[in-house]
Amino acid sequence: MKLNRAGMAAGLLAGAVAMAACSSSGGTNGGGGSTPAGSGSSSMMSSSSSPAGGSGAMGISCFKGTLKSEGSTAQANAMTQWINNFQKACSGATINYNPTGSGDGVTAFINKQVQFAGSDAPLSATQGATQQAMKACGSTALDLPMVGGPIAVGYNLKGVTNLVLDGPTLAKIFLGQIKTWNDPAIAALNKGVKLPSTKITPFYRSDSSGTTYNFENYLAATAKSVFTTTPDTDSSGAHFAGQGKNGSQGVAQATQSTNGGIGYFEYSYAVQTGLSTVNINNGSGPVQISPDAASLAINAAKIVGKSPDLTLQINYGTKAKGAWPINLVTYEIVCSHYKSSSDATSVKDFLNYTIGSGQSILKQQGYAPLPSSLVAKVKKSIAGIS
Repeated sequence: MKLNRAGMAAGLLAGAVAMAACSSSGGTNGGGGSTPAGSGSSSMMSSSSSPAGGSGAMGISCFKGTLKSEGSTAQANAMTQWINNFQKACSGATINYNPTGSGDGVTAFINKQVQFAGSDAPLSATQGATQQAMKACGSTALDLPMVGGPIAVGYNLKGVTNLVLDGPTLAKIFLGQIKTWNDPAIAALNKGVKLPSTKITPFYRSDSSGTTYNFENYLAATAKSVFTTTPDTDSSGAHFAGQGKNGSQGVAQATQSTNGGIGYFEYSYAVQTGLSTVNINNGSGPVQISPDAASLAINAAKIVGKSPDLTLQINYGTKAKGAWPINLVTYEIVCSHYKSSSDATSVKDFLNYTIGSGQSILKQQGYAPLPSSLVAKVKKSIAGIS
């Protein structure tokens, strides 16, 4: 599938302008811009002061002060827009989000450097993160789903703008077992398409990444005889052939600049770069990536966390017609009880916005809003934070 870059960019710009106008009406505009998502530096917007505990535009509850967060690059584009909107409605609030990757976000949370972390994988009890986070909080740490979305497989292949792959073929590509684009396994899925003999250059995440974890889960579910290792956030360099790049933005940019390149990253980065994206045959025919196709799979996810924790189990091997199978859900990792009441208030105010009216911006940026039944559960968990 080839994205219409100009049309998509115009739509995103129009959406952003409309949201900014809505957010600023009835409230005091704060100044400031944002750091590009995935740049690895803090996304920071400054505002002038207003009374603590006030209300901003659209009935948003506004804290006063600074809220620090770090983690997932997958949600960075959504987080940048959320922060812009929240600070325009709440002129006394400053929110810093540093999109360093899920692993670094969890580490920062455990080290008490941030009030919440963004991660594309829930805290792992087997790797000790659940216990370390509990120790840092002095209370149970919660995984709260906030952003859903498809993971795109983007490619740059001169003369080819419509390409179908499946789980086993993708696994062989990223493991270095399929080395050229005219390989018989690729040709069998793309009858009638003239495939060049160009060398395949896979790009993967070199940093600790929940995106990698979810992508590897898809390969493990659909290519069991090919991808035989256990998925995790830190193993892409050991598992995959090709070149490692930092962050989703790094993978997308490397793919965009390399003829024969292929990489995995959140759909919003495909939207930004205008890269062609693979259609995935999930067993019921080729599926074109879209937020709606991702929602078909994400809406069927099961809650496996013990309330108020809301860890989800995604069916990466879905064969539902029209369902995009490679998805992630980004969690905001928070304390159930904060030692500072102001920290608790800040986290609750911001996350109540992101799970509330903030969900309306997601589709425009290539994400999938959470289903209403899950939104209600997230709101209940947030209400219990103290």
